[in-house]
Amino acid sequence: MNLKPRRHEEPEINVVSLIDVVLLLVVFFMLSSRFTDEGRMRVHLPQANAVPTQKAAGEPLVVTVTQEGSYRVNEKDLINSSPETLRAALLKETGANRGVRVTIRADARATHQSVITAMDVLGRLGFAELNIATVKEGPAGKP
Repeated sequence: MNLKPRRHEEPEINVVSLIDVVLLLVVFFMLSSRFTDEGRMRVHLPQANAVPTQKAAGEPLVVTVTQEGSYRVNEKDLINSSPETLRAALLKETGANRGVRVTIRADARATHQSVITAMDVLGRLGFAELNIATVKEGPAGKP
């Protein structure tokens, strides 16, 4: 008879497959989640039909961005192209009325940063309705 105690092995759990499944779930949720904060500004996109839209009551506010990146508010040139100057001009033109529709007219060769700066200043002041002016594309070969 064999009276020696038998060797007792420790049980072990293989967690490699569990780690793989958890990693795949983490990747899935990271890719399917949206981490962007939705904008607070409403932007009216241009329409393709030829019917003119109705104009809002009151004087419209037009912010023009030139090719050089300078700004004009209702066709009045500003002394420089800083956001603070644009903000002051917008406050002077509108006072406390933030319900005015604002049209941004940017030169096609203006930098993207200049247009975004104008939109940012308008958004921080509380303007909610922004239009971006475009021109109808002419026949091929003509601007």
